[in-house]
Amino acid sequence: MAQRCAQPDEVLEWLVDETARVAPDRTMMQISTEQGALLGLLVGLVKTGLAIEIGTFTGYSSVCIARALEPGGRLVCLDRDQTWTAVAREAWQRAGISDRIELRLGDAAETLGSLAEELTRDDVGGCVDFAFIDADKSGYLGYYETVLTMMRPNGLICVDNTLWYARVLDDPAHDDIDTAAIRAFNDAVASDARVESWILPIADGLTLIRVR
Repeated sequence: MAQRCAQPDEVLEWLVDETARVAPDRTMMQISTEQGALLGLLVGLVKTGLAIEIGTFTGYSSVCIARALEPGGRLVCLDRDQTWTAVAREAWQRAGISDRIELRLGDAAETLGSLAEELTRDDVGGCVDFAFIDADKSGYLGYYETVLTMMRPNGLICVDNTLWYARVLDDPAHDDIDTAAIRAFNDAVASDARVESWILPIADGLTLIRVR
């Protein structure tokens, strides 16, 4: 499947190599190349003018999202780590998309809440077209609830790691905090009448959520 989608260009290839160099024990935090291609496709299909990313790491997903924005579009990235996002900033510069991206460093729940307040204050609430959540798993439900208040009708939320190495299956051997959080998130979304959703078995699971 990975060979039948858009392949990484020299910027994304550099980013994969650089991530392996600076964070050799955290490369699993980077989305797969096929996920990146899919995110770009989805962003384009939604005709995204404003996108939010929660959890940027070294920037692979943000490059894919920002490249697919509508002319004049903007991506707001939320992360708390200056080290990894420094790599992302270089990737954005190499890709020529720095002017489309705003990085907000800090606790994601706080920065996301501030962004929601700003949009409401500026009377542009419900204007987010696309959101990607790929951060601490215990925060997923909270991020989802806040993001949902910011989305326009038919906006799209994508959430990574929702299969969680197959640990989300009802196996009592897996009862750690992250696994429990993903299970709770999956259950909540599946029963949420405000949206319709589907878990794609790509990489570690990618949930697509359309806002009704």
